[in-house]
Formats: sequence, structure tokens, C-alpha cells
Amino acid sequence: MRYPKNLQQGGTIGFLAPSFGCATEPYESAFRNALKKWEQQGYQIKLGSNCYANEGVGISNTPGKCGKEVMEMFASNADVLISCGGGELMCEILPYVNFGRLAEMEPKWFMGYSDNTNLTYLLATLTDTASVYGPCASSFGMEPLHESLEDAFNVLTGECRTVGEYDLWEKEELKDAEHPLLPYNVTEPLKIRRFFGNRELAEAEEVTFSGRLLGGCMDCLITLLGTRFDQTREFIEKYKDDGILWFLEACDLNVFGIRRAMWQMEEAGWLEHVSGFLIGRPGNGEAMMNLDAYAAVLEVAGRKGVPVIMDVDLGHMPPMMPLIVGSVARVVSRGNHITVEMKQK
Repeated sequence: MRYPKNLQQGGTIGFLAPSFGCATEPYESAFRNALKKWEQQGYQIKLGSNCYANEGVGISNTPGKCGKEVMEMFASNADVLISCGGGELMCEILPYVNFGRLAEMEPKWFMGYSDNTNLTYLLATLTDTASVYGPCASSFGMEPLHESLEDAFNVLTGECRTVGEYDLWEKEELKDAEHPLLPYNVTEPLKIRRFFGNRELAEAEEVTFSGRLLGGCMDCLITLLGTRFDQTREFIEKYKDDGILWFLEACDLNVFGIRRAMWQMEEAGWLEHVSGFLIGRPGNGEAMMNLDAYAAVLEVAGRKGVPVIMDVDLGHMPPMMPLIVGSVARVVSRGNHITVEMKQK
């Protein structure tokens, strides 16, 4: 696994829009405020050609132009790269991204989540390059900055390699076009649920497990599954001695979509050599027809006989722990607490 160099003080932060850009509110104002803050901290800024574009369908521009921007920004003088936002059809840019060329380039940190799974996941599985599953650029414009955003930026600088839970999470977002800089509306107490196989762990029981981090947004992962970009089985076979620690979260998938996705991943052989699961709060996880979000995951994950930690700070229901895709993580959890220590090996 290749690990990029960390961002140094005064270095250059690059921004690109392989999914949506920051062309509409509240994202444009938040993005501009984030850039202002980074410049005040002494960092240099490099903008990709699509950062403010709104010419595409579900993404910032045409797939070809988005793929071209990816290649240009990885070849640029930017020290690290942060995606402008998520979106819907980033998968369509993949034929225009030369992953063989990216594997030959000096690696750079790329950070994003949601639709950006199309790059964070494939950088690991196709180019053996670590990436960061973490917040997109406009989130850094909020005032004041949430602790999770500080953690994410410190992953890029190398100051943060251990993350943990945050006390409260956001159920309903207040940020809108008239209030673009509002922080997360954290009102809900964190309550994680922990299982070993199908057995729910008591609060006093501590669970420790480790593995190479792999995962992202399930909506995107199952779109990649079975395509020519799917080299997951080769990746997990290569790193089977570490065990694969899957981190998964869902955006639009309902509970039946999540259950189908878990089934599909298992049947495709993706869950061989699994050492544990970290499952984020689902964005659309309301119970349906006697199926809730826990049973949706545990029908498959529970049969693996490994730890399954659910409702962790991960993904679309912020805040989110930034995770280094491809790193070897050690997870320790007791009660309502969790720490994820990530090692670059």
C-alpha cells in the first residue's frame, strides 16, 4: 500500500469536482469561506477546472471533462486533493480516469465521501494508494468548525491517526442558501450498538479487532461491483493476512436495499477474509415490513462471526470519523465508545 506525503504548513491544497461542484448555494459560499480560512492559515490554493461548474448531469461537468480534471489535478503541484462535493453519477467518469497512470504517479492524498467512493475505493483497490474517506471541501466553511472537520484536516497533515466517537450527531440539517455557514445541527446523542456475530454485546464488554480498512458508500459500491473496475477480490486476497475491516454506510438505500447490497457483496466474494464491520447511520434507514437497519446488515454480517459495530459516526449523518482507506486499523470499543487507530503499513 502506498501512502502519500502529508500536507506541510504553507503547502498547496488542490480542489476538484469529479462529482458535484460548488456552483449553487449553500455550497458556493461555504466553499469560498473555507478557501479564505485556509489562505489565512498560510496554505496555497489550486482550483481544478470544474470547481464552480454546473454543466453536467449529477456531476459538475461532462464525464470526459471530469475525468480529465482528475488526471490534471493528480499531475499538478497540489500536495493534497479535496473533492468539492458528492453527487450522483461520478461512476460515469471512470472510463476517463487512467488508473494505470495514477498508479505510476507519486501518490497524493485524496479526500471525499459519498459519490467520491468511486475514487477513494478504486485508488486503494486499483492503484494500491491510500485515500481518506472524509468530508468534502464546502463543509470546512462552517462557523465554527466542528471537531470532526479538524480531525479530517489533521489526517491530511499527519497529525491525526487515531479517531473516535463524537458526542452528538445531526438528524436535521439547518444549513441552507440563506444560512450557508451554519455548523452541524448536532442534537442527537450518540448511541452505538455492538455485536459479535448476531449476539449483541453488553455495555461492559470490550471488543478489539483489526484489519485493512476498505469500504465507503454502499450505493456506490454495488454500482461498481461486477464491472471492469471491480478488482476487490484480488485486493482482499493480496491483503488477506491483515483481514479486511469493512466500513459501510448508505445514503439513498432503504433497509431492503441495504440487505440486498450485503447479499450481493457476499455472493460476489467481497466478504472473504473479513475481520469486522463498522456501519454508519443510514440516511434512509426507517424500518419497513418487519425489517430494521440492524437486521438489514446482520442477516449477512452476523453470520461472519466477527465484530459488527453499528450507528458509528460515519458518512451521511454527520459528524463523521475520517478513515484512511487501505490503512491497517485497530478498533477498540466498550460501551458507547470507539477508537480507530490507523497505521500506514
